[in-house]
Amino acid sequence: MTPLRALPFVALACLSLNSQAAPQAAPVFADHIVLQRDMPVPVWGTADPGAEVSVKFRDQTQSTKADAHGKWMLKLDALQAGGPDELQIGTTRISDILVGEVWVGSGQSNMAMSTGGVIKNDPVLADMAAKIYPTIRIGSATGSWRVANSSKGSISAPALPLAFAIRLQEELKVPVGVIVGCVPGSSTTYWLTSEHLQADPACQAAIQRYGAEVLPGLKERYAKTLADWEPPPKASDPKSKPVAPAEAGMPSLAHHVTGKFFEQHIRPAIPYAIHGILWDQGENTSSIKGPDQTEIMHALIQGWRKDWSQGELPWVFIQKPSAGGCAFNLEAPLNRGAEPFAPLPEKTPGLKDGLYRELFLNILKTTPKTAMAIASDLSPGLHPPMKSSYATRAARAARAALALSYDQQLVIYGPLFSGHQIDGSSVRIGFDHTGKGLTFKGGDKLQGFMIAGADRKFVWADAAIDGNDVIVSSPAVPSPASVRYAWSNKCPWANLFNQDGLPAQSFRTDKW
Repeated sequence: MTPLRALPFVALACLSLNSQAAPQAAPVFADHIVLQRDMPVPVWGTADPGAEVSVKFRDQTQSTKADAHGKWMLKLDALQAGGPDELQIGTTRISDILVGEVWVGSGQSNMAMSTGGVIKNDPVLADMAAKIYPTIRIGSATGSWRVANSSKGSISAPALPLAFAIRLQEELKVPVGVIVGCVPGSSTTYWLTSEHLQADPACQAAIQRYGAEVLPGLKERYAKTLADWEPPPKASDPKSKPVAPAEAGMPSLAHHVTGKFFEQHIRPAIPYAIHGILWDQGENTSSIKGPDQTEIMHALIQGWRKDWSQGELPWVFIQKPSAGGCAFNLEAPLNRGAEPFAPLPEKTPGLKDGLYRELFLNILKTTPKTAMAIASDLSPGLHPPMKSSYATRAARAARAALALSYDQQLVIYGPLFSGHQIDGSSVRIGFDHTGKGLTFKGGDKLQGFMIAGADRKFVWADAAIDGNDVIVSSPAVPSPASVRYAWSNKCPWANLFNQDGLPAQSFRTDKW
């Protein structure tokens, strides 16, 4: 009788063992993925608490146990480029896996626009999309990966990530995957968390300054406006109730939830092994009160890097504002649709005219291991049509940022201001990234520089190239104190280049 009484217990035990859930990989691990070469590759997911998890790839088998919460993670040893191969997690098999270069593409609409939506105005991209790229994959953190192995597959892919991957593959000769997470019209606010913001000293200092120096005045004006406000007699009356100013460090718009899109589109991909981030965002800057866009981007970049735990991940960003300057060669496919050279305007631009462009140039100065895809001489607009040109510049910047296939002859920037020296009535401007040397294009002379004395009244200046420097002066300013160049969002009248064909970037020597 004793064995008969034991039978139900034995059957129940077998049923319990058989009902254990099979280990599951995180959603980002799906058919057609690309794994990062030449570094340990994290693989993670869920299973029953304490369950053994075995992962096989090529000649490797790695094992671990799920923790008390049912989460597990292990790392494959560094992999060589190639494939296709199969990843086995327990009894689950993920197929058509390549190993190569993996990037994350994020930002707003210029990262999201489909290839099919822009090829009409981008013949270079149209030619790209007509070809087959079986070793280029575009994915997402939620596990949807597509192969660019047909014109249909390419047309449906986002244009900038696809063209970037194609250009990078042309240089590196390995498979390329891009994990895309972007939201059109999104403010930077959505892409950094409160923790990222709180961990950044410059942002915190800016928030404190705003709270101490700016916010009290705004609150005082708000109180006065509110006291004078009267409810409209009809609901249809457009006279709305005044809105209280946002507190320092908070978004000015209530629906701008800090970190919302990071959590939705980026967090699920962490800690997937990647080699860098491609960022195209900035038209909608940050709504957080206090820090400027440079400071917010520093916090965002460093926050993402910390969360990924891969050190100083290379970060390539597209220059903002898009275009606005003249091109070295308007006939070149890269510069199709760029602004033609223009004469100097009658009036010199004011301080505010160049601040937006300066913010993005300052990211290079404040945040290490970043590279900017120069765009001032490309096709203009809020949504520039020549996505292939922007991708070409981004891929070149990525090569430099990664030091992959890199030699000292790779030029990714036009002349960048490096310093100045006042010598009597003239100012000598020094530049880095002069490449094969300085030159100018369009018109019969170098232009786009303005100069001022201590009175801060700027006039257009005479400028002459002297080796890798530019000498700036004006008879109207015998004692110069400051020089500015290309100081405007739109500056087709500024024509300094290096002989490699890349435009000089705007700068100012003052902090007025």
